[in-house]
Amino acid sequence: MAKLTVKEVEHIARLANLSLTPQENELLANQLSATLDYVAKLEEVNTEGVSSTFQTTGLMNVTREDEVKPSLTQEQALSNARSTYGGYFKVQAVLEE
Repeated sequence: MAKLTVKEVEHIARLANLSLTPQENELLANQLSATLDYVAKLEEVNTEGVSSTFQTTGLMNVTREDEVKPSLTQEQALSNARSTYGGYFKVQAVLEE
């Protein structure tokens, strides 16, 4: 049984740049723990002899033609960013050395 702590949820929320209330942290700790428990149950299923299935429709290489469409300007895209640098989003380092 995987049980996430509130501190772990706070860390995940910080990485996702989410502001959560203490009540939301507690709720998510329980919900995410339940999800992890479900995944752990799925890992117990015997899949020996079952071939991998990556897609089930039988379709291959179904793509659309590329079309140029209007999009945001760089200024519009960065307008709600907490921090920018040189025309890019500036974020905290995620990977630690």
